[in-house]
Amino acid sequence: MTKWGMVIDLDKCTGCQACTTACAMENNTLPGENWQDVLFYHEGTYPTAKLTWLPRPCMQCENPSCVTVCPTRATYKDMDAGGIVFVDWNKCIGCKYCMIACPYGVRFYADEQPVVEPDVRDVFPGEGQLWAPPYQSPESDARRGIGIQPKGVVSKCTFCYHKVSQAPEGVADLDEDNPETKEYVPACVRTCPPKARYFGDLDNPESEVNRLIADQRGVRLRDHTGNRPQVYYLGSGADVPAYNPPSDS
Repeated sequence: MTKWGMVIDLDKCTGCQACTTACAMENNTLPGENWQDVLFYHEGTYPTAKLTWLPRPCMQCENPSCVTVCPTRATYKDMDAGGIVFVDWNKCIGCKYCMIACPYGVRFYADEQPVVEPDVRDVFPGEGQLWAPPYQSPESDARRGIGIQPKGVVSKCTFCYHKVSQAPEGVADLDEDNPETKEYVPACVRTCPPKARYFGDLDNPESEVNRLIADQRGVRLRDHTGNRPQVYYLGSGADVPAYNPPSDS
């Protein structure tokens, strides 16, 4: 059975934010709601300190804490979909328990407070929807949190499931350089200029993602939590802890 996973080489990442923009356009996210974030931090001390980038998608954990705490079972892990974690918008009540439980800060709540001015939801209003951006994709699957999100629900990265689900069965890697698979590659991977991202089947021993993880000692962020992410990091900065969102207390 396929288990989709992503590998990110931090030594190649330039912090260009192309992945963030591509994800927003592909998934119709609200301004300021970045499913594919790129954080930055300073490594070392002055005068030799350097700026380092940390791309942060949803980790699609093998043992996701967000699933455990969801009172309505709106958040679930679908093994038939490559182990991707989804949010069923038909069941989500916006309690935000999953946001608190996620140790990576990669979930978002579609509240009604505008993030930028003018509020684009007023500029492009939809009929019975939260908003209708002119660039929206035709794919929609509320059970998996794909499409234009309604009010009062939590949203997150889906590894562009509407794309990867159409990939040929049994494929080891989804590579933007391969004409046979490029249309099924997640938007963030396909648009990465320095090719710092790789996407493939973690359960396929012949996949490039498995080779990279083994050869370059890929690591998972906050692995001590027991969540066991399906996203691995390579490079000299791969031991950096994930961003920990400040608490309200």
